[in-house]
Amino acid sequence: MEIFGFLFTILVIFAFVLFLLLRYCLRVCNEWERKVVLRLGRFAGVRGPGLFFLMPFFETTPFTVDLRTVTSNITAEQTLTRDNVPVNVDTVIYWTVVDPQLAILKVTDYQLAVLGAAQTALRDIIGRSDLAHVLSDRAALDSSMTAVLDAQTEPWGVKVSSVQMRDIKIPDALQDAMSRVAQAARESQARILLGDSEMAIAQRFADAGKVYEKNPMAVHLRGMNMLYEVMKNGGTSTVIVPSSAVESMSFGSMAGVTALAKTEQFE
Repeated sequence: MEIFGFLFTILVIFAFVLFLLLRYCLRVCNEWERKVVLRLGRFAGVRGPGLFFLMPFFETTPFTVDLRTVTSNITAEQTLTRDNVPVNVDTVIYWTVVDPQLAILKVTDYQLAVLGAAQTALRDIIGRSDLAHVLSDRAALDSSMTAVLDAQTEPWGVKVSSVQMRDIKIPDALQDAMSRVAQAARESQARILLGDSEMAIAQRFADAGKVYEKNPMAVHLRGMNMLYEVMKNGGTSTVIVPSSAVESMSFGSMAGVTALAKTEQFE
């Protein structure tokens, strides 16, 4: 009986030690996580990933930091541009914790700090830009905001990789006015192009007139070709040609026109 009592005591002690090891000493950290270790309240290092040991009752891991890229949405409502136009801007931020020690020790809540800094930077950049710049050059604003925000969050161990403006909303009245202005600009451009085309065509006719003036035979051939095309496409053998046109083009007489018409009819 004494031997059984001794073995039972050993078993209880072993179970108690195993419980302490599992409860206070052994920790498991995922691949994308890091645990900040404090020894009697002081920073003792960053552990993980995988299995690691702690000194029971002396070391604790109160903070777990996720090292994966975080996607955060922020909105700046009724933000005034430099030309005093209120806009609502919806932005997406991609950021990552690169130093768990700084993220835990230098700021109370690094996630809240990043979002607050991003919203402040967004309002500041919008306030320093005109509405036309905000609408037409988002890439430059995204790059500028990324650089500003990354410099501000660097002391917290956070890396801002990208800032992207997803949506920009302007007042409906201003949007209608801008649409009318754009439509008027397109109509004006169309009229300018039409005028340029007419000028080019007139210049071509003027050049052709100079050529015909120097070559009377070319005028006759052109007139005959035009008359032939009219009879060919008109579907009839009777064509009325003013006598003044016949004399100016020197067709000779109406007999020539009649012969040309008969030729077309036989074809």
